[in-house]
Amino acid sequence: MRAADTARLAAESMLRYPLRTVMMLLATSIGVASVLALTSLGEGARRFVTGEFSSLGTNLVIVMPGKTETSGGGLMLLAGETPRDLTLEDAEAVLRSPYVSTVAPVMVGAAPISWGGLEREVPVLGSTRSLLGIRHWNMAIGDFLPKLDMDRAAPVCVLGGVLRREFFGDQSPVGKWMRIGDRRCRVIGVLATEGRSVGIDVGEIVVIPVASGQALFNSPSLFRIIAQARSRETMDKAKADMIRIIKERHYGEEDVTVITQDAVLGTFDTIFNALTMALAGIASISLIVAGVLIMNVMLVAVSQRTEEIGLLKALGAKRRQIIALFLTEAGFLSVTGAVAGVMFGYTAVFILRRVFPALDFTPPLWAVGAAFGVAIVSGLLFGILPARRAARLEPVAALTGQ
Repeated sequence: MRAADTARLAAESMLRYPLRTVMMLLATSIGVASVLALTSLGEGARRFVTGEFSSLGTNLVIVMPGKTETSGGGLMLLAGETPRDLTLEDAEAVLRSPYVSTVAPVMVGAAPISWGGLEREVPVLGSTRSLLGIRHWNMAIGDFLPKLDMDRAAPVCVLGGVLRREFFGDQSPVGKWMRIGDRRCRVIGVLATEGRSVGIDVGEIVVIPVASGQALFNSPSLFRIIAQARSRETMDKAKADMIRIIKERHYGEEDVTVITQDAVLGTFDTIFNALTMALAGIASISLIVAGVLIMNVMLVAVSQRTEEIGLLKALGAKRRQIIALFLTEAGFLSVTGAVAGVMFGYTAVFILRRVFPALDFTPPLWAVGAAFGVAIVSGLLFGILPARRAARLEPVAALTGQ
């Protein structure tokens, strides 16, 4: 038999038994679609988290109060000690590092704001003018916080875009006086940047000078100190210098946690890449199951087609040609099922994007190639046993249906 004859006979066999063919195609396509859907979930989660941290800015080194250690700090807890607060003096000291270009102290709280008979509680962010550049925010109208010393308060505020629309509609709020908690402030600008960033909706925040925030919440403590290194190459040096500076200020105690943006992104990349690989491995099991189904169905097919096989052997078909015939059929089934699975998988990804628009569900190319390859190899591998059984049939016995 020529290769064209083998392919034609395999295709005709698939068409003669449509129910059997559909079952095997469905099993393979479900397996491939599962790989694409699950890996797109892992990849979407990775891109979401990476985007969240990237939106913070670039070359960032973040200082948080409290030392995070693998030992858990049990002795400090037993002794009743608490982490020392971060203060504006710490932020000013960090700014003197030769590896740091900009520093933005940050404190966070919640307070009611009101204007024109409207009132609601919102997140209030206390910081300095440098936060605008560090976070890469843009202004819609007006200006950001004035350039003041960190410890100087001012009765001014900047609104998020959502709050501007809720309180002022289409009119400009710049110059209007609002009440935040028990204090009044003049609106000097509106942020153009919207969307969520590390759990905070930028459109629904009020930004005030950090000293004003300390007075509003009656607390000298800072939530974070966000510093920008002079370059990506100096981030590690900036981190080490900041730890040294704050340790000296805190009487030799290293009671803060300093993380770099690259380190956080690298950790999340590693975690989510491992998660994606694990999901792909779990989904690939369904491809193995599909291969087993192909083997079982084709073993049944061998018994149904014994007379056909006997006729082929009686006409001179050799053992390797019979094996090639059944492997070609298994290959056709695997390739067709894999193609259908890729189509189903991308359809599932499209639906996921519609349901969860915040996540970028896109299966990685390696997952598409791997699923396609595993489907074909699985089909051929599990098709060998039925092919060998068919090739071992004796012509005369097969013609009589034995």
